[in-house]
Amino acid sequence: MAVWDLSVSVEELGPEAPPLKISVTSDLHIGGVILKTVEKSQIKQDWSDHALWWEQKQQWLLKPSWTLDKCGIHADARLCLTPQHKPLQLVMPSSIVLRMRVCFSSPVFRTIMGICKLLNIRRPEELSLLWPVEEKKKKKDKDVGEEVYDITCAPLPSTGTIPKLANGMPAFFAETPETEVVYKILAVSQPAPAPETIAKLYRTTNIMEKAHINSRWLDSSRSLLQQGVKENDKLILRFKYYTFHDIIPQADVVRLTQLYEQSRWAILLEEIECTEEEMMVFAALQYHIGKVSLTEQSVASCPAMEDLDSALQCLEVKMEGESSADDMLETMTAPELHDYLKIFRPKRLTLKGYKQYWFTFKDTTISYYKSKEESSKEPIQQMNLKGCEVAPDVSVAGQKFCIRLLIPGPEGMNEVYLRCEHEQQYSRWMAACRLASKGKTLADSSFSSEVQSIQSFLAMQKTTPRNNTAQTDESINTHSLVSPRYQKKYKPKQLTPRILEAYQNVAQLSLTDAIQKFLQIWQALPDFGLSYIVVRFKGCRKDEVLGIANNRLIRIDLSVGDVVKTWRYNTMRQWNVNWDIKQVAIEFDGNVNIAFSCVTANCKIVHEYIGGYIFMSTRCREQSDTLNEELFHKLTGGHEAL
Repeated sequence: MAVWDLSVSVEELGPEAPPLKISVTSDLHIGGVILKTVEKSQIKQDWSDHALWWEQKQQWLLKPSWTLDKCGIHADARLCLTPQHKPLQLVMPSSIVLRMRVCFSSPVFRTIMGICKLLNIRRPEELSLLWPVEEKKKKKDKDVGEEVYDITCAPLPSTGTIPKLANGMPAFFAETPETEVVYKILAVSQPAPAPETIAKLYRTTNIMEKAHINSRWLDSSRSLLQQGVKENDKLILRFKYYTFHDIIPQADVVRLTQLYEQSRWAILLEEIECTEEEMMVFAALQYHIGKVSLTEQSVASCPAMEDLDSALQCLEVKMEGESSADDMLETMTAPELHDYLKIFRPKRLTLKGYKQYWFTFKDTTISYYKSKEESSKEPIQQMNLKGCEVAPDVSVAGQKFCIRLLIPGPEGMNEVYLRCEHEQQYSRWMAACRLASKGKTLADSSFSSEVQSIQSFLAMQKTTPRNNTAQTDESINTHSLVSPRYQKKYKPKQLTPRILEAYQNVAQLSLTDAIQKFLQIWQALPDFGLSYIVVRFKGCRKDEVLGIANNRLIRIDLSVGDVVKTWRYNTMRQWNVNWDIKQVAIEFDGNVNIAFSCVTANCKIVHEYIGGYIFMSTRCREQSDTLNEELFHKLTGGHEAL
């Protein structure tokens, strides 16, 4: 068989060194090429992490038993022997920059699993990597002093092994005081940023800019090197999928803290809309978390206690599931809500305001009648809330308790406002509407907990008469706790009493409870969990926005920002991508078909979002720690997967 020369450059010899010429035959396997290259380089070191990268084809040669012939490699191929794990600068949700070794040869999905294993973050499938926003040169010069925490000496996490804990942290972090400090920084929320820092950071001002951010996600099914990531590049680690499964405070210290940091920055940088009252509650919780995290360490110190706690939690869930005969009888006779409420339809050409009717809520349908006496007759109207949008329109101070409904209709979304008399009534009807929008009835076991969470949120917005001690607090830096909009609108003197009033309602919470309360309120915001992509629907001449949430897709009119239509994943029959013309086509129940091309992002990003959320919905408590990687790639990978 003919012998020919193959050029292989070795990274260890330096960028200027010429490639080595290796004499090979077509039936020589990849492992043999590596062996010959190592011998010729004459460098004595551990080569076990090295692999061959084929430059022209932009692919790794990771199967050592495959021959050159099988790989399709000829004399013109340029190969490079390079480590599979290289240093990367990783910007955490808390804005801390870690320098760590990550895998450049695995699909990004597996690389993230390795990162999360090292940092003790469970549920790695919820996170992903994205490119940072390109900063202007001037800004870069100023930020030379950015601190980077180097943990490149950490051992590479091996798949399948559970990281050993020491003092409640992975064993590696417990080895030296320096690494212990890094873990504490990850596991404890950071002090409030200076107002100047908030003002300097990149802020999205409109839905188009929010859409552009989502064009920067990396592809989960391809490796970092295939996507142009180089050694020591900076990438951002973020929670991408807003479905946070199975949070256990004792085991999820870093995960909870980083999730809180991501939500806090989303509020401070106005990535998500919230009312003034909500902003004061967020500010009070941040102030409280900042105070408590200085004194109370949430880093767990006893793994045995964690096991006991999680076992108790599992038992609790099991017992909840085993309902008594009385409960079953109660659910068979489905509960109903009925009350006098006021209704208002802004779309109708009328100057009339709210009008009172007798309302009944059964299954997922609201019906209303002229009066209670007429409820045995035909209703004036019935509205099925399955698949609708539900948003609060509440001012506790102004005693306004409204529910905004966007109900899908043949011509688009019908907007309806329901006004309740008091917060108890509002809590029940709001909880019922939220469940109905997901296709659940009042008989669902989560109804009472939904009512309670709404009531506790309203209670936090109430202003209580202040104690004299709470009237002033010199240490409170109000402009670090609110977004720039409120920094401009109010002076610190005006904000301090309002934040301290809200603080009195949360001052008794422990650190973990306060973080969970913050996340709960963030998740209750109308725009929570929406990722925007600018698209053009088939047959339309103008660009529109597609909002992707954990359970639905939303079509938004770009000119007025109104929701036009909502489609739920549970009514989706199939979705396809035509990779040649870059068009996504989706088929829903009832012969509803939509197709669109993506303007601001690659259609692979939309495909991965939809597939990723469907994958998230397949997770359950039983298979809690096993991750079905193959299913994730089947749902998200597209034509290149596997």
